[in-house]
Amino acid sequence: MGRQHEVVEARGHLVDSHVMEKMFDTIVSRDGSFVVEEFQIGRTNVDESYMRMRVEAPTQEAMDGLVEALIDMGCGTTDRADAVLRTVERERCAPLDFYSTTNHRTEVRLGGKWMEVAKQRMDAAIVASPDGQVRCTRLRDLRVGDQVVCGHDGIRVVPESKERDRMAFAFMSQGISSERQVETAVNQTAALIRKNREEGKRVVVVAGPVVVHTGAQTAVASLIRRGFISAVLAGNALGVHDAEAALLGTSLGIRLEDGRQAEYGHRHHMRAINAIYHAGGIRQAVENGSIQSGILYECIQNDVPLVLAGSLRDDGPLPETITDMNEAQDAYAAQLADAGLVICLGSMLHSIATGNMLPSWVKLICVDINPAVVTKVSDRGTGQAIGVVTDVGLYLHLLDRALSRS
Repeated sequence: MGRQHEVVEARGHLVDSHVMEKMFDTIVSRDGSFVVEEFQIGRTNVDESYMRMRVEAPTQEAMDGLVEALIDMGCGTTDRADAVLRTVERERCAPLDFYSTTNHRTEVRLGGKWMEVAKQRMDAAIVASPDGQVRCTRLRDLRVGDQVVCGHDGIRVVPESKERDRMAFAFMSQGISSERQVETAVNQTAALIRKNREEGKRVVVVAGPVVVHTGAQTAVASLIRRGFISAVLAGNALGVHDAEAALLGTSLGIRLEDGRQAEYGHRHHMRAINAIYHAGGIRQAVENGSIQSGILYECIQNDVPLVLAGSLRDDGPLPETITDMNEAQDAYAAQLADAGLVICLGSMLHSIATGNMLPSWVKLICVDINPAVVTKVSDRGTGQAIGVVTDVGLYLHLLDRALSRS
């Protein structure tokens, strides 16, 4: 049996976004070959380019895998066939050849008509519902009778093009080494926050306990109070140490005012958890006056959603911490549904998890002192992430100051 071939086409900012280069590299790395049959380059920086090419692979299996990889980059087959739908026969079990989604804008062809997929996210199946809608659905949410898109026919992916202002953030990928560069990153972030608020889009913060350890809970509280933050997503630790700071003035037993170890300070976080249980919960601790400052306080006072996701290592946990991982993921996703900007602060695992729930057109800013964290967020599929390598506390205090000037 000879080499297999397929003709695919792509349209978009293929050159300046390096998409075409990635397509060629992918074909060659998979022992394939290609012949560009037609190429029309955009004449201006806003015009799209068009390419049609013949792709060959040694076997049909290799051809199928190659075409699926090219579809994820924005290619589509030229045969104009409808997407193939197969029926789910067992709960949570997709057909073996189901199409696994990317976080890029996706369309499927049904009844000769291209339809945009709703609730776009990576690593999901596409379900066509009886009302004519198509949507991304996690494997655990599949039900018997669902119609799932399979194979690679009738699928079109539209990757996000390289933004014309993205170079303003290019220095971030090289790491932040001076206060002047940090201030530049902060000013860019402040501009994005203002822009999203003007457009009516939500700004969601994902925060780790380092926010409190660095004393920056006061900056986050200020941003919440002034309406710049629409929701806070975190783990149990952020809530515990924010409560400890509000109740006892320490974080992990270290006094925030002078950085000295408090006597018996290693017990303070447990006393904070106990105090909240005595009050009946975070809201009750705020309402009875036990907690009078901090992130928890401002979330309650300003009706800003706060989602705390639990983990195996949690102390307590706090009453509001969601210990069922599926429920916690659903709660995160609900707050991210209409986000325009997500800012991740010193929390690698929560940042990666959040990035995997977002479509590629939602910008994510990842701030961490460790450059490996910023890299890992991007490497795990969140290509739209912008990295800021700096101290989270410094970044937040400067951000609060920058937005105060507005």
